[in-house]
Formats: sequence, C-alpha cells, structure tokens
Amino acid sequence: MSPAREGEGKRALITGLAGFTGHYVEQELRAAGYQIFGTSTPGHAVDGKDEGIYAVDLTDRDAVAAMVRAVRPDVVAHLAGIAFVGHADVEQIYKVNVVGTRNLLEALAALERKPAAVLLASSANIYGNTDVEVIGEEVRAAPANDYAVSKLSMEYMARLWNDKLPIIVTRPFNYTGVGQHENFLLPKIVSHFRRADPKIELGNLHVARDFSDVRMVAASYRALLAAPSAAGQTFNICSGVAYTLGQALDMMADIAGYRIDVRVNPAFVRANEVARLVGDNRRLAAIVGAIEPLPLAETLRWMYLA
Repeated sequence: MSPAREGEGKRALITGLAGFTGHYVEQELRAAGYQIFGTSTPGHAVDGKDEGIYAVDLTDRDAVAAMVRAVRPDVVAHLAGIAFVGHADVEQIYKVNVVGTRNLLEALAALERKPAAVLLASSANIYGNTDVEVIGEEVRAAPANDYAVSKLSMEYMARLWNDKLPIIVTRPFNYTGVGQHENFLLPKIVSHFRRADPKIELGNLHVARDFSDVRMVAASYRALLAAPSAAGQTFNICSGVAYTLGQALDMMADIAGYRIDVRVNPAFVRANEVARLVGDNRRLAAIVGAIEPLPLAETLRWMYLA
C-alpha cells in the first residue's frame, strides 16, 4: 500500500501534538491520509490549530477517558511525556510517563472498537551505560537516571495491556531537528552558531550519541503504525552511527565558517552520564524497509538555515 493511502478514512490520535516530535508525526500521518486528532497540555495552545485538539492532563484519568471516547482513534501515537532527562520535578516525570500512559491504555482498551495500532514512545536511555558496541533491543536495560527508569517502568506496565491492545514500543535514540528546544544539546550548539556567539559552555565533549533526524523518526513511526506485524514488538529508532559532541562542533564550525570557544562547565557534566549510545536498527528496517539516515551535517545545516 502506498503511504499516501495508508490512512485514508482513518482517525489518528497523537498525544503531545504540540511537542517537537508531534509536529513532524502529524505531517507524516496527514500526508498519509489520516484525519488528525491530538492532545496538548492544558494552557499550552497548538499554534494555528483548534479543531480536533484536546487540552488534557494525562494524569487525569477521567479526562483522558472522555477524550479517547470522543476521538475513537484507529491508530495512536503516544508521544506525550516529559522528555528532558534533567527535568527538575522527579515526581512529575513518573506521574506523566507512567501513570499518564496507563490512563491512556485503560481508556483505549475500554473502547468498543479498539485501535489497530498503539505506538508508545519509550527511550534508548533505558539501556544506560553498557559495554555493548551496538545496542540491539535484547540488550539488558540498565537505566541511569529517573527519566530512563520512568520509561522502562512504562514499558513494563504496558505489557499488562498486550492482550487487549496492539502495542508497539519504540526506543528512539537521540534525534534532533528544527523546533527542538535549546535545553537539548544540538539545538543549543546550533543556536550559538546562528547568533555568532564567541563561546559556549558544555558538559562532556566526549559523550557519543546516535543522532537521527526527526523527519526519519516521524517516517518510521508512520510506517510502524501501518504494519500489522509490528504489534507486540519493541523497536530501536536510530541511525546506527555515533557522533561525539566534539564532532558535532566541528561540523557546525564548517557550516558557520568560524570556530567557537568551548568551555567545559562541570555543572553540565551529569554524575551518571551515559558515555556512548549507538543503536542497532535492523529490526526496524525489517518492518519499514532499508534505512538510509541523513548525515548529521545535513540535519545541522537544515537547523542552522531555518
């Protein structure tokens, strides 16, 4: 089936539609023909959109149930959650990422006509520090921070619903693109170069990450939602290539035409920093087809010129 016809006549619910990833997943699903519905955090409007958008607190069980009954989705991309590792309110991380997801699954399972696919966005952070060179989905989880523990807890909780819903769990490695908040490292670096700042303060420059382009992530999510064989499985979403922050800085220097003075701020070096995260995407490729990731330099150039 062509991507342009996948969603014809179907209703897609995207939780966290107002978020960075939600914007790109919406574009993918809308282009595939889905009618789009979404959620936003109360008090945070979705720019330029009103119809089909529900302001709902995921930790409000009754509000989530009412929203799900109103939407009656055919597919669900559950992207809402706290995604910043350094988020200050630890209790809120667990409430939103675990309890909020449970409320959603409970509401979906109660529908008379259940969705054909429910995608839950977890995180590659659950792997923690590992000596495995390339991380496959079978690698033992060893979360090193509360965010990662919350995502692993969400995965275990979701297993309780596998007999009731066609659940797909994704573990995205780091990804970036236009619109990502400057709390995250690559947008911070790009913004400094765009402003022609002479210096920047960063943490550990030797941390290596598997950086993907958000557009690849969104396309993978769309393909997984349309693949019947994806249900009940867990997928790494990654490029299979790792870059250090030092390499990213060199790329940006080439793009911007000048080098920036980098100062390591000990306050930005996390005690339990995961040293290297690079993923194995073969399971994903078996479902969505060959993955040809955009080179990180192209993604950085897109962000710099946006």
